[in-house]
Amino acid sequence: MSSFTEFWAVYSNLVLTLGTNALLALSIYLTLSCGLLSLANAAFMGIGAYTSALLTMNEGAPFGLAIAAGMAAPAAVAFAIGKPTLRLSGVYLAMATLAFGEVVRIGILNTEDLTGGALGLNGIPQSTQWWHVLLALGASLFLLGRLRRSKVGRAFEAIKQDDTAAELMGVDTNAYKMLAFVLGAAIAGLAGTLNAHLTFFIGPNEFGFDRGVDILTMAILGGINGLLGPVVGAFIVTLLPELLRSLQDYRLVVNGLILVAIVLFLPRGIWDPARLRRWIGR
Repeated sequence: MSSFTEFWAVYSNLVLTLGTNALLALSIYLTLSCGLLSLANAAFMGIGAYTSALLTMNEGAPFGLAIAAGMAAPAAVAFAIGKPTLRLSGVYLAMATLAFGEVVRIGILNTEDLTGGALGLNGIPQSTQWWHVLLALGASLFLLGRLRRSKVGRAFEAIKQDDTAAELMGVDTNAYKMLAFVLGAAIAGLAGTLNAHLTFFIGPNEFGFDRGVDILTMAILGGINGLLGPVVGAFIVTLLPELLRSLQDYRLVVNGLILVAIVLFLPRGIWDPARLRRWIGR
């Protein structure tokens, strides 16, 4: 027991970060499963983080209320920007959502009285416990698993394959795209809330372009052909820098080479149920 206590004292933040990053990967999995290349998840994470942190720091709100607000705020913003934004597709949607992320980041920088500006928010109550992260991840996996096997999941797959054909078959593509966008924003906001109340401090640069690319990398690396793929990708992207820490100055280079090799040799991601079935069939 003492060895576990020592391990948890040293690595608890890393273990809980694995869970919050898995939530972020699942948030972008939702939009990718509907054929939407959105890079707004880092911004939604930031909106959730700042909303919940301001409530707990300034209003003394209970953590449960902060979690609810941290999910509701980015979901409401996603609904507001979704109608004009989701008319776009492919690289144009990626550019629009990337621009939205920069608007959010610059907005945080320029509202210094409220958000602390470039200095960020310090002294956030460390309310996140291991069971909060486990419950959030388990509930998200359960919800998305049910969604994947439902009429909604089949509609997502049809839109991903060919949205024009899906619309001709009677699928309300706009409504389903909005659903994926809003749900993804809510999960990203949940991850932001848990992360903010874990790390004690948040700043605007944590939710910029780099974080958006990291989130996308987690999902693509793990594979979007199943729910476990984004979780596996999140674990790898989070753990690799720690596992390569002994390489010191060469750590980031080796980390990048490993990620490139995985993408080159496993283009459908690490977790590919079809590939696993073929291997088992042999």
